[in-house]
Amino acid sequence: MSDAGLNETRLEHLRATIEADVKRRLYHGAVIIVARHGRIGFQAAIGSADLAQTRPLRSQSVFSIFSVTKAMTNILVLRAVELGQLALTTKVVDIIPEFSGGLREQITLLHLITHSSGLPMVFTPKPGMYIDRLDEIIAAICQNVHSVEPPGERCAYSPLANQALLGEALRRTDPKGRSYRTIVDEELFKPLGMTSSAIGLRADLKSRHIVPDFRGNFPIEHPGHSNLGPNGAFEEEHAEMPWVGAVSTVPDMFRLAEMLRRDGALDGVRILSPATLAMARRNWTGDKPNELYKVLAHKRGWEPSPAYIGLGFSLRGTAHAHHMFGTLTSAGTFGNYGAGSALYWVDPERAVTFVCLTAGVMESNDNIERFQRLSDIAISAAE
Repeated sequence: MSDAGLNETRLEHLRATIEADVKRRLYHGAVIIVARHGRIGFQAAIGSADLAQTRPLRSQSVFSIFSVTKAMTNILVLRAVELGQLALTTKVVDIIPEFSGGLREQITLLHLITHSSGLPMVFTPKPGMYIDRLDEIIAAICQNVHSVEPPGERCAYSPLANQALLGEALRRTDPKGRSYRTIVDEELFKPLGMTSSAIGLRADLKSRHIVPDFRGNFPIEHPGHSNLGPNGAFEEEHAEMPWVGAVSTVPDMFRLAEMLRRDGALDGVRILSPATLAMARRNWTGDKPNELYKVLAHKRGWEPSPAYIGLGFSLRGTAHAHHMFGTLTSAGTFGNYGAGSALYWVDPERAVTFVCLTAGVMESNDNIERFQRLSDIAISAAE
């Protein structure tokens, strides 16, 4: 057993499993940390950034973390609630008046953060538009994205609109008048010592950046104003996309996850209160399925499970179902994931923290099966 209280044989099996996956070309490579009680028991960079295995991954490789960005937006919204700048009962239209019209006027920040807004599950507010500028995205949402049902009726995962609106709410209510990307940097990344993380691809991180290889596994393109290619938004230095726009490393993401495991504080810096995190780790969507993942489950003949969404976090829950957090983690395990490639979770019952960022985006269901397998192996190492 390692000093971290993790079985070394199981951890080596985890390494061998990832190596076998890469050899089978399921994905290009992975950087991973597994820790217990804050002590790292397993840290590895396996495989490469590309299919040909010509650019080996490193511990400090910088990844586009896609929807894990939502976690950062959500954490800062919860922090703003603690500081009295926002409230979960605040209506979006009270902050963004141009969002008025129809059922949208009933949507609160609670509806947004729990994916229960009643807005459609859109990946872009207008086909073909550049997505790297937040002001343009908000204008397009207000013009084109209208409710399909009253808020609170269903849980329908929002790929873009909910966190774009939350990011804009942070910006418009910020006492210092800062941009979204500056708020995240000054209120989250710098306090936590996440020195290789940014909103947009900061210039000094470009040489370490793993350019996303979607391999045909994502339904839309992500163009940016610099016209760097169909998914060029992920290479834009000044991109502000509160739903998919962050870059980070596994060591940095480990610091974020450890802050959450330690009830909102790390190395003397408090981001959230224990009371807020206790609320955030509750299941706020009941037995409702996640409509997006229900469709994905039906494609494989899987039984859809409840969405298990807290205040900005996904939860493991109690259902016996396919889950990226595994089938052996405790019901209170919580975290976030990003488009076929990125995952972190914390099992508070067993004090295990798991972070894995990968190269070579996988199809959604294949990704669920991959991370379920890796998560089960990781949690089985806890002695």
